[in-house]
Amino acid sequence: MDAQISINNALMFLMALAVVCKNYMMCPFLLSRFQYSMEPSKRHFILSKKPKRKIKSTKYMKSFERLKMDMKKTSKVQQSIKEGQGQVEAKFNAIEQECKQLRDEIDLMIRCSANTQIRLGLMFSILKARQQADFGTAAQLTGVLREIVGRDN
Repeated sequence: MDAQISINNALMFLMALAVVCKNYMMCPFLLSRFQYSMEPSKRHFILSKKPKRKIKSTKYMKSFERLKMDMKKTSKVQQSIKEGQGQVEAKFNAIEQECKQLRDEIDLMIRCSANTQIRLGLMFSILKARQQADFGTAAQLTGVLREIVGRDN
């Protein structure tokens, strides 16, 4: 117990000496890392942890700036990709519209071709009926042909 009191007294002396010195370089063992507790049960110096320094290393700053530049480049690339996708979509829609129009034209051609084939078949049948001197059938087929031609126009 006496040894602990003498240690505490020595530490209080060193603290007083540090205040008198004003220059802490003369007393390097009394830096801000030591704290003195004023409670009677804890009258001793406590070694506090070193305060963490803010690292402003140029290495980290350069890598941060490089990352920012890379992010800007990536953003520009993404924007150009988005614009490219818009252009591709517009072209695709135009091609799709043209394809639909071509399908419609093909359907019209197929219908016209079928109608022409029907007319030709009727005309051939009319000629055959006239060659065989079957004028009743030829008249009937001619009426059907007129009806089909009238309907198409």
